[in-house]
Amino acid sequence: MSQKNVQVLLANRPHGWVQESDFRIIESDLPAVREGEVLVKNQYLSLDPYMRGRMNASKSYAASAELGQVMVGGTVGVIVESKNPAFQVDDAVLGYLGWQQYGISSGKDLQKLPKSEQIPLSAYLGVVGMPGITAWFGLMRIGQPKPGETVVVSAASGAVGSVVGQLARSQGCRAVGIAGGQTKCDYVVQELGFDACVDYKGDHLAEALAMAAPQGIDIYFDNVGGEILDTVLEQLNAFARIPLCGRISQYNATEPYRMRNFGSFLTNRVTLQGFIVSEHLEMWSQATQELSKLVTTGELKYRESVAQGLEHAPAAFIGMLKGENLGKQLVKLF
Repeated sequence: MSQKNVQVLLANRPHGWVQESDFRIIESDLPAVREGEVLVKNQYLSLDPYMRGRMNASKSYAASAELGQVMVGGTVGVIVESKNPAFQVDDAVLGYLGWQQYGISSGKDLQKLPKSEQIPLSAYLGVVGMPGITAWFGLMRIGQPKPGETVVVSAASGAVGSVVGQLARSQGCRAVGIAGGQTKCDYVVQELGFDACVDYKGDHLAEALAMAAPQGIDIYFDNVGGEILDTVLEQLNAFARIPLCGRISQYNATEPYRMRNFGSFLTNRVTLQGFIVSEHLEMWSQATQELSKLVTTGELKYRESVAQGLEHAPAAFIGMLKGENLGKQLVKLF
């Protein structure tokens, strides 16, 4: 009897906020593994903000997800069948096998992972994976922090922002987070060690940010865009740097945000650089080694929000876009 696979397909291209009805969950037969291929049993699925952009048909830095096809996404899992001499059964692998319980691969898109008690497999989708590397590259290579500078990061309690602030502290900088709600701000300061955190859902964001960063802002790691970016622009120091990582506040918007403080770029001679971390693969090995060491020594802390079961992936994804998660959002498949 054929082995069954559960998959989540993209059913519709959303206009505005994503709905669970934009996905379709199916059960299908797994095809036979051919020579040169491996069968991976996915243990965890990564849910990331970039996926919202892939649901659109508009031109972007990466191809759109196709209607009727498995939704794109990073995975970690274990090989359960191999006809590829480079991989053995029980090898742990990082891949991009999408929203499904099992995936078949030629092996070209898989990376073997070390089995460690100090770094669980799930962490390779978060703190020592793509989000952590994104934080490391954006801050260290674009931000170029110097001791005594002030680093502000939005979505500070998320998978990327939480790493940015801790790395900033390790470089001798003042780390200020922006997050939604007192619970997240308390986590950022009390558990992650940020110097301060501003609740963007509260009143008087500009005044609160000025109090948290009294010497102005030298580096702003932007994950959200929109109103928060506009507010930060008013408080930048001369020659400030902005690693532009994401625009999560705009991903579900139906109308573009119109910036008020664009003139700050000229007045303060600001360097703004957008980046896609997958275009800098030559840096991944160094970043992974440094992040892994920090996690192993306990200097880099992290949390994971884990939904149980693939059927809950759509709801967890929507919740993440609404800021309901703390740390990295994952789905445990088995």
